[in-house]
Amino acid sequence: MSASQLAQKATRARYWVIVFAITLSILAYIDRVCISMAAPNMMRDLGLSKVQMGYVFSAFALAYALFEIPGGWMGDAWGPKRVLVRIVLWWSFFTAATGWVWNMASLWGVRFLFGAGEAGCFPNLTKAFTTWLPQHERVRAQGIMWTFARWGGAFTPPLVILVFDYMSWRQAFGLFGLLGLVWCAFFLRWFKDNPRDHKSVNGAELALLAGAEEMAAGHGDVPWKKLVSSRTVWLLWAQYFLLSYPWYFYITWLPTYLQEFRGLDPRQASHLAIFPLLLGGFGSLFCGLISARVARRLGSTRTARRLLACIGFAGAGLLIILSINLKDPLWAMVAMGMASFANDLVMPGAWGACMDVGGKYAGTLSGSMNMMGNLAGFAAPTVTGYVLRWTDGDWNVNLYIMAGVYLLGTLCWPFIDPVTPLEKG
Repeated sequence: MSASQLAQKATRARYWVIVFAITLSILAYIDRVCISMAAPNMMRDLGLSKVQMGYVFSAFALAYALFEIPGGWMGDAWGPKRVLVRIVLWWSFFTAATGWVWNMASLWGVRFLFGAGEAGCFPNLTKAFTTWLPQHERVRAQGIMWTFARWGGAFTPPLVILVFDYMSWRQAFGLFGLLGLVWCAFFLRWFKDNPRDHKSVNGAELALLAGAEEMAAGHGDVPWKKLVSSRTVWLLWAQYFLLSYPWYFYITWLPTYLQEFRGLDPRQASHLAIFPLLLGGFGSLFCGLISARVARRLGSTRTARRLLACIGFAGAGLLIILSINLKDPLWAMVAMGMASFANDLVMPGAWGACMDVGGKYAGTLSGSMNMMGNLAGFAAPTVTGYVLRWTDGDWNVNLYIMAGVYLLGTLCWPFIDPVTPLEKG
């Protein structure tokens, strides 16, 4: 039976995995971005300086980075179902616990444990995609998932401002923490690590997913030597560090930048803070939808991923420079939003490379790549706080650093092989 005939007769249970990934990615970004809008109130109530708040922002990223590889490895070894349920329950508890803090130390500790909880989320969703989706649908699914992740974060600032009209920032964290429990209830009931075990999957859909058994749980014997000796793996790590360093500004310091440097009130800042994550979501969607077409036009998936990633890095750097030189806050944020759009032209291809290069070890490889991204997330907020101290509050210095980091990322992708499996390398 041809692929088109299989697709016509196949059930579509696999698309529910994308739905679960979308809803979880939205929750993940709501829970991690809400602190950026609460930061001014938290600094006031807890008596924190900008440098101290930078340490708090970095606590999440440090823990997220440290626990990414263990989280991805557990998905490879045990299957994503057990790992994702534990991840979401953990991070939901510490989201709520953010509202219980009383000083700098307690806040740093809670956000560190929150980051440890979120670690492994996207590597395990990537593992689920590798098992549940045929190869030609995986990059598109990554694009859709990251689109909604970004949009969840984009609408968090105005959502938080709305919630603050009815409750304190402490109560708001408790409300956001409850959302993860609802997701777990539905996911636990529906999801299976292996599509063959799901009653809604028919034979034709299983035929589309041929080889799923090889990708399912039970692959904890990661070929670490091949992993750490691969040029592609090292460059995937490097490019994701360089991609994530500027991006963390959007979910940490951006509302403060808009209020202090651009002179906006909190409500105005919450509206303009939407642009980077909103347009970043469009970038992920656009890349996910056109990647296959570009690959067909160029005759090579490898070349298509390299091209889109280089355009993304270079475009993001130039657009950040443009935003610096625009005096009107609205147009400056449109330019920064387009930089985020360009940023996310890299995302689906990078995570698609983890699936294709990692194969049955996709959870571990994507976890290691995301670890490097979150090491950047650990460094960026703290560096920003110190640069503000050293330059007497000159936000533009940080923006020029972000632009330079983006442009450096352009140099990585021409040397990455994003399609050859690690086991064949």
